[in-house]
Amino acid sequence: MSREGVDFQAVPAAGLRGLSLWHRLANSLTLLRGCAQAWRILRAFRPDVVLATGGYASAPVVIAAWLLRCPVLIYLPDILPGLAVRMLSRLARRVAVSFEVSLGCFAPGKAMITGYPVRRALYTGIEQAARRRLGLATDRKTVLVLGGSRGAHSINLAISEALDELLAKAQLIHIAGEADTGWLLERRDALPVELRQRYHLYAYLHQEMVDALLAADLAVARAGAATMGEFAAVGLPSVLVPYPYAGQHQEANADFLVDRGAARKLLDAELAEGVLGQMIEKLLADAAALRSMAESARKLARPYAAQAIAQQLALLAGGG
Repeated sequence: MSREGVDFQAVPAAGLRGLSLWHRLANSLTLLRGCAQAWRILRAFRPDVVLATGGYASAPVVIAAWLLRCPVLIYLPDILPGLAVRMLSRLARRVAVSFEVSLGCFAPGKAMITGYPVRRALYTGIEQAARRRLGLATDRKTVLVLGGSRGAHSINLAISEALDELLAKAQLIHIAGEADTGWLLERRDALPVELRQRYHLYAYLHQEMVDALLAADLAVARAGAATMGEFAAVGLPSVLVPYPYAGQHQEANADFLVDRGAARKLLDAELAEGVLGQMIEKLLADAAALRSMAESARKLARPYAAQAIAQQLALLAGGG
């Protein structure tokens, strides 16, 4: 938060689902401590409204706000709410969701559609300019591979195994995460010079992530909530590999995009079978399929999502 010049105060939080009795008891104490700390912070700060993005990490602040009679707006970025969001929504005044399919998860009249807020540059950027800033060829198909801020080891392995074949047909932007960057650098250095120049490996991207999304013709990613918002904003077709230990959230997110023609889906267990490289090559060779997927993704975009959420916050702050 310091990068954006925003003050930040952390409070303790812990999950309760899927744990042993003793772990639940210990985490319950952590939550109580977090609620007490959040109550003190909110009482001193005196907010007019609280925005919570869901999950157990927001529970102490939502509970403290409810105790202080401060209105709460919960924003659900995923298609399906988890246990924490379902419980906390009872304390919130309103719930904002990204897509219509999520409305039925809450009491009638409780939720409204706002869309997923993304950086404005995703709607206004230019593909060729983004490629030049990243040092990419402007006339070659570009594949973006990412697995979140920490990378995705199984995806990284699958890409590494298919790397020579993929680089013969496209250039890759590979955001691999800190843990796998070392051995992937060695893999890159062993490539022929011509292929090595097409492999753009990063541990992580921050500001440059906008350019990476704008530059890509196809993405390979997990199916987190940001995937739905950002890929829709730039009209980016994708191959989604839901993280198998994320409950049903990523499965539901991936299925949503697949059902609407914007993505293809692979199970994490299929990555070891060499299917990922084959699917990428097939899509790169099918211009009509990529164009159709891009159009389907773009139809899901809501360019004014941030404003819609801000308007709801203003209404709640004013007693609405």
